[in-house]
Amino acid sequence: MSIIIAIDLGSNSLGILKYDCVKKEPIDSCSFVVRTASSLVNRGIIDDGAISRIVDAINSAKDRLNFSNCRVKAVTTEAMRVAKNSKEAIAKIKDITDVEFEIISPKEEAELTFLAVKNRLDIMGINRDFIALDIGGGSTELTFYIDGKLSTKSFKIGIVTIVSEVKDVSQLEQIIEEKSAPIANFVKGFNCDNLEFIATAGTPTTVAALKHNLNYKSYDAKVVNGTKLTIDELNYYLDKLLNMSKSQREVAVGVGREDLIIAGILIYKQIYKILNKHISIVVDDSLREGVAISECKRLKI
Repeated sequence: MSIIIAIDLGSNSLGILKYDCVKKEPIDSCSFVVRTASSLVNRGIIDDGAISRIVDAINSAKDRLNFSNCRVKAVTTEAMRVAKNSKEAIAKIKDITDVEFEIISPKEEAELTFLAVKNRLDIMGINRDFIALDIGGGSTELTFYIDGKLSTKSFKIGIVTIVSEVKDVSQLEQIIEEKSAPIANFVKGFNCDNLEFIATAGTPTTVAALKHNLNYKSYDAKVVNGTKLTIDELNYYLDKLLNMSKSQREVAVGVGREDLIIAGILIYKQIYKILNKHISIVVDDSLREGVAISECKRLKI
């Protein structure tokens, strides 16, 4: 089978990519807000509502992408790592959809994301050493790529878990600053001056889309890839989103993401400060692309 269906189940969303190993290019993709971690902070579990949303999303993806004669590789990350009932939740999903998720470690997640980011940078002709930021729903990963060597670390600060801990948006900035201390300690071990700052996942790509006057429905990865964002632009789009009504934000960034994106931008800004960077390059390719590329390599296609 030279066609891979790569599935990435995160703490908030589920992304699915159909990928051609021979042509080394995506065929189609789709994503869904499933709120995997909606009960994680309060109850420590993946609840039945989340499982139902995940099942519905997979079935919708099957209708759109057609999984027939494809090799399916499904991975899941932080929410399933920490949930008390992750084995049971994965078994329920498999029973209904025949898709079995593998819980991958933070290191594996960072390495697979790196594969995707490096592949995209090569396509764009960017060959410098870099720092890659991946802001997820339950965790944030930083990867340093210097002289052909990787150094990665995962931090338990994500947009879903942060939002679950606060009663008011005004508390977000202070909590993010407090929780980002381990990130600052990790970064101290590197000289960031000559490293390109690369950002991937939902928050950077959403802000980049806004810069191009795109919204959730009109999102275009080809337009977003390579977009440069300054910290001033983050402040601009943060203010713009805060001044929108809930319904306006839903149109701009998607239903189920309208409040989370605020936390994401604040985490993004904090990383700029820690790295002492003023500009980042946004890459749309992330974990699911890395899963597809890795699987093609494993199968020697």
